[in-house]
Amino acid sequence: MAEIPADLKYTADHEYVKATAQAGVVIIGITHYAQDQLGDVVFVDLPKVGAKYDKHGTFGTIEAVKAVSELYSPLAGEVVEVNGRLEGEPALVNSDPYGDGWMIKLKVSGSQDDLLDAAAYGKHIGA
Repeated sequence: MAEIPADLKYTADHEYVKATAQAGVVIIGITHYAQDQLGDVVFVDLPKVGAKYDKHGTFGTIEAVKAVSELYSPLAGEVVEVNGRLEGEPALVNSDPYGDGWMIKLKVSGSQDDLLDAAAYGKHIGA
């Protein structure tokens, strides 16, 4: 059973959005379900700080034993921090997707209204 924390927001593409104490800045990563579907993550290619993305823009790739997948930004905004630990420890995405396995912090521009809550995401993945 996939872990779906109730305090996060989700996309149909299996990214999560987590609020931070800093106004307008969110943490983005992939969900437990997504990492489980991918298998063992061996490489994560993330953007540089300052990169700007439109909603649903590709911000990187994730390579696992089973497949290579694109990472989509659930919101428009500018990258203000990148999880550098993933360069040397990509398996953090598998072991702790909602904690140490986060990917980027984004200063959001625009609405967050169409993100899914935990119940809707659970229904989306058949949990």
